[in-house]
Amino acid sequence: MDWRQVVAVNLRRIRRERGFSQETLAYEADVNRTYISKVEKGSTWVGLEVLVKISKVLQAEPADFLERPARKGAKRI
Repeated sequence: MDWRQVVAVNLRRIRRERGFSQETLAYEADVNRTYISKVEKGSTWVGLEVLVKISKVLQAEPADFLERPARKGAKRI
């Protein structure tokens, strides 16, 4: 999984957990909704400045978007 996919998975998960639509997140973060969609699909790189804006809106740390998801079937210790 490349870093675009890691960010995509985490952004989608955190956004949904916080109850934001893509449109609301985009509005609050002052970015285009289609850009949010592209980031969530992993089809574009997200800039640090935008990642920080998104983090503030979602009340998350920028590092939260860079955590590799646990592999399915992997045991956690």
